[in-house]
Amino acid sequence: MKLPEYLKRILGMLAVSASLIVMWSCSYWLTETVYDTIHYRPHEFARLLINSILGFFLFGCCIYVITHIKWVKERQDKFILPMIHAMKMMAEGNFNIDLSYYRNQFNDRGDHPYYKIIDSITHMAEKLGEMEGMRQEFISNVSHEIQSPLTSISGFAHALKNDDLSLEERERYLHIIEMESVRLSKLSDNLLKLTSLESDHFSFERTDYRLDHQLRRIILANEPQWAEKEIHMDISLEKITIFADLELMDQVWTNLIHNSIKFTPEAGTISFRATKTFENELIITIKDSGIGMDDDTRMHIFERFYKGDQSRNRNAGGSGLGLSIVKKIIDLHEGEIQVQSVMGKGTTMIVTVHAHQHISKK
Repeated sequence: MKLPEYLKRILGMLAVSASLIVMWSCSYWLTETVYDTIHYRPHEFARLLINSILGFFLFGCCIYVITHIKWVKERQDKFILPMIHAMKMMAEGNFNIDLSYYRNQFNDRGDHPYYKIIDSITHMAEKLGEMEGMRQEFISNVSHEIQSPLTSISGFAHALKNDDLSLEERERYLHIIEMESVRLSKLSDNLLKLTSLESDHFSFERTDYRLDHQLRRIILANEPQWAEKEIHMDISLEKITIFADLELMDQVWTNLIHNSIKFTPEAGTISFRATKTFENELIITIKDSGIGMDDDTRMHIFERFYKGDQSRNRNAGGSGLGLSIVKKIIDLHEGEIQVQSVMGKGTTMIVTVHAHQHISKK
């Protein structure tokens, strides 16, 4: 018959109380025997104090003896040693730990200290394993992104040693080397920016400024790109003020506009909308008539180095860090960014931020 948990607790408390009473009784009879032997009886308060101290001492001795009985010690080691071994494995970088067998021994006692420790170690190993996987993936992605332009630079630099090259070929090779060098520089800048944004010591200065002025300035700054593709810019911006870091938000709008231009075909359309709600929130919508994206790409679009399917990025270039930076900056401003997209029918980016509310970095 399985006893309820509350009854087990009560019985445990009664067992400890009974042990203390037995020890105090032994202490009492022992001290009384000593007093009769030496024909001296101390003051009553001194006798009570001596009995209490001796009783606790005898209780501690009993606990020590019990815990060092061979079968008790073996039972403790049965659970403690695997936990120690698991922690040593984690210290060595091995997070593939399975303590399920030992945890299952306490399935009916989820509040047992050993169960909680085993559960905590398992949870910690899982989280550390996920972090290690993310770290390895990040290093792999960075290595891949760096290797590609370096290979191009090395290959075309070697080709320039050929004295038979024409002037046009030399200029083309030098142009490729220059473009790949710029690509490396942008990758380095983006990595530094992302690392800085994720730092606990990162700080930014928020001020009140006109959001519509900022958006118009960014759009005009990118005119050579959208004019070259004859893209129609449909702009409708209300006169609204935002409380944010001007430089960081510049990067948000620049990255989003670059993406829209990049994936919008010639003679396409990009529309900009900026409105303010009654809840003091600003909603900025950037919609393009580009190639769009599938649901899987949309789910992962803000992950580092994620570029979606190759058909979408064959000629687009980029490092896959731009939208990660956008998401991080908006998160720092306690805002939200949503993506709506259908393959072949364009993409809509919806950014929601506070207008004047003073916010603090999380």
